[in-house]
Amino acid sequence: MKKVITLIVIIVLVVLAGMRLKSNHDKINSKKQTNSGISSVVTVNVTSVKRMESPHTLNLVGTLNPNTEINIAAEAQGQITSLNVELGQAKGKGCVLGTIDNKLKRLAVQSAKISEARLKRDLQRYENLYKGGSATEQQLDDARISYENAKIQLEQAKKQLADATITAPISGVIALKQVERGAFVNIGTPIATIVDISKLKIKLNVSEGNVYKLKVGDKAQITTDVYPGATFYGRITFISAKGDETHNYQVEIVIPNNAKHALKAGTFVNASVDIPSNGSALFIPREALQGSIQDAKVYVVENGIAKLKQIVVTSGDDKNLQVVSGLNEGEQVVVTGQINLTDGKAIKIVSSN
Repeated sequence: MKKVITLIVIIVLVVLAGMRLKSNHDKINSKKQTNSGISSVVTVNVTSVKRMESPHTLNLVGTLNPNTEINIAAEAQGQITSLNVELGQAKGKGCVLGTIDNKLKRLAVQSAKISEARLKRDLQRYENLYKGGSATEQQLDDARISYENAKIQLEQAKKQLADATITAPISGVIALKQVERGAFVNIGTPIATIVDISKLKIKLNVSEGNVYKLKVGDKAQITTDVYPGATFYGRITFISAKGDETHNYQVEIVIPNNAKHALKAGTFVNASVDIPSNGSALFIPREALQGSIQDAKVYVVENGIAKLKQIVVTSGDDKNLQVVSGLNEGEQVVVTGQINLTDGKAIKIVSSN
């Protein structure tokens, strides 16, 4: 009997110990599940897909460039005997900027003139002799060829003399002076740079999504921090037919310079171009975008879960992107917290707008 009682006690103790172990195990698993559930939730901010009017003003930033910029180079070899070039000077087209030693060239012109005049008289004499039968046709042809060569040599001498005079090829302002009086120059030596800023060009890089909204002749409003409150007006004169590797296209706007608010090349400006409105469309904030515009994705909220969704967007403005397809009005998209998200991750919304 004692053995039976002892066996029963042992069995009861084993059962109680097993029940205690199972209870502890269940508690541990419960804590793990709770902790796991907490760590798997990502806090995010969301916003709704909104329907808004398409932007009808395209705002761009560019730099002013001269209408024309020409580097003036020497066209003759020799010493500069005079130079009328100073930085900031305004010069008219054809204005003499300097001269290169031309004494030998002047003598060459005089010699060529004498030779041309002599051969002209010879030709006239042979023409009269030929009419009277005293000269052959060959002699007349030789006299005519000699005279024509003399005229060519005279023109060449005049051109070489003219090349010794440095003139302004356009009207403009001297922006760079590279030599001084007395310097020896060769053909091609840079003398000065002249810029025409009576009109200015604004060179812009426009994205693929926006460039198709523009056309040559479109009006543009220009502002700059240099003249707060002043507005300049210009027109688009050029749109590149080819984009660069980043799908940006060069666009040029030309504006007349303003005597009251004179502008200088190199100044940053803001250009606004009015474009026809396309009516209302769906938009999302740029910060919601995952990937690039060409491969756009967003996280959409579905029953407390973040779902990664492929969409199609096009450029809107500096804050929003226009949705072409893939989203419906009112759907919620994640705008912050995406760095911790994966497809199907549980989320906790902190703020929504």
